[in-house]
Amino acid sequence: MTEPTDLTICPAHKGFAWLEIETFGVAAHGSLPDEGVDAIVKMGRVLIELDALDRSLRANASHPLLKSGSLHAALIEGGSGLSTYPERCLLQVERRTIPGETNAVVLEQIESITRKLAEADPTFRAEVRLGLTREPYEVALDQPIVQVIQRQATAELGKTRAIEGGFGWMDSAILGAAGIPTVIFGPSGEGAHAAVEWVDLDDVEACRRIYAATAREFCG
Repeated sequence: MTEPTDLTICPAHKGFAWLEIETFGVAAHGSLPDEGVDAIVKMGRVLIELDALDRSLRANASHPLLKSGSLHAALIEGGSGLSTYPERCLLQVERRTIPGETNAVVLEQIESITRKLAEADPTFRAEVRLGLTREPYEVALDQPIVQVIQRQATAELGKTRAIEGGFGWMDSAILGAAGIPTVIFGPSGEGAHAAVEWVDLDDVEACRRIYAATAREFCG
């Protein structure tokens, strides 16, 4: 894969899961507190638990290249007016994953939070929905494709290339899932997904030569 890696060897990258958490209240006029249940306040309790989960994940840096998974609250909406108890609140969450963290693991982590809150508060109601997901990826450093591109990059650039993890998701996970050992190696650059995105042209030319030499050696 030719994603920009600043001419380092990248054998692993994170995945992600997008989730929705919806809390439910009871709509009522603001003057009737005994009738209303505030869905936004209930979501506040969810947010506190999510923050604790994120800190726990990042404290457990178990992967040598990717460190740990993480989580953040990305979008939130709820309520219909200042004088009304909100009957619903919707939170969208992104969970970044490392190898070994499956969709089932991610979903259970979030659902365990809503179960815990429901056990402590009989008025707490919530749903958790798993949306778009992309798997993390890693390839063993002793795989031939990794060894070959390391040799050819070293020969072209004059020194052994560093091994680093990629923190964004890449298409290498799709190839890996199809049983194709894949390594990421590309030029330096900046501005990924921004209005101005670029790569260094000298690096692109060096990569062209490295890719060609890698293909010749790998394919015999």
